[in-house]
Amino acid sequence: MKYTLHKDFSEINTQEWNDLVQGSVSDNPFLRYEYQRAWWEHRGGGEWANAQLVLVTAREDEKLIGIAPLFISEYDGQPALLLNGSIEISDYLDLIVRMDDHAHFITGLLDFLASSLADSWRGLDWYNLPDSSPTLAALKAESAQRGWTHLEEMYRPTPRIALNGDFDEYLSRVEKKQRHEIRRKIRRAEESERGVRWFISDMADVDAEIDAFLGLMEQDQGKAGFLQESMRDQMRAVIRTAHENGWLWLAFLEADGQRIAAALNFDYNNKLWGYNAGVNRAFMDLSPGWVLLGYVLQWCCENKRTEFDFMRGDEEYKYRFGAVNQYVMRVKLTRNQ
Repeated sequence: MKYTLHKDFSEINTQEWNDLVQGSVSDNPFLRYEYQRAWWEHRGGGEWANAQLVLVTAREDEKLIGIAPLFISEYDGQPALLLNGSIEISDYLDLIVRMDDHAHFITGLLDFLASSLADSWRGLDWYNLPDSSPTLAALKAESAQRGWTHLEEMYRPTPRIALNGDFDEYLSRVEKKQRHEIRRKIRRAEESERGVRWFISDMADVDAEIDAFLGLMEQDQGKAGFLQESMRDQMRAVIRTAHENGWLWLAFLEADGQRIAAALNFDYNNKLWGYNAGVNRAFMDLSPGWVLLGYVLQWCCENKRTEFDFMRGDEEYKYRFGAVNQYVMRVKLTRNQ
């Protein structure tokens, strides 16, 4: 394989990148060219003020075999190579390479990084690798062969709900008390005289819809603190990117003519990926978050989505809706001096 270090995303063809993602060991929206580029332009909403892009491709006979979207920054006391998208707002990350090329690509990649950028980094610190990714075992094997220090740990749970097209069947798998709560809250909202309805945004006015979503999101005190101006710019870029490339799924719940809840998801690879949400605190008597989530899951069933992925976080409500944990991992390799 011939490895090349790129200075900018513009040096790689968008379609070629995305075609490789679709056949990759980890096919998710956070690895798409558009998301990766938008994240880098804003550095994770200011998470990485000082970072150097390390964008590596590998080719054989001019065919794109693998992509390693990385950057170098000071982290955990040493200059480290991190996956582009790290850490906070990209729930799943990985190398972009097909399974058949995976082991060979990683071996060559580490050789290339150790020779071409030897003085720039001391270790790898990769977050948000899916627990099913072959990258985990490959990095462990490479570290043993090279005499590097290896650390692997569970970073966050990623609860998910498997779906098979039948909403009643899904509900039957939810614990009885919670099943009754979901049905009761939806029924109470529908029977109220406050004009409760839900809809998927057509994004006719993109900026206005983004503003409406962020306005609901920031009603949560913790999220309000998270939404500093640089992070707002990052979130706007992510939402706009998802919309422009056809995988944004943004829904709202209304009551009394006001938007009282929002669910921002990615509709990608025949599943919904639950990215973020918000509720109007003045309408908590209607349980707007639960009601909207119930409608979202019903839509998933009716539209043959195979899974709802809550992504990172162990909030209690996810398990009340019947989610089952999978995990994303952190792997840290440290080179010998």
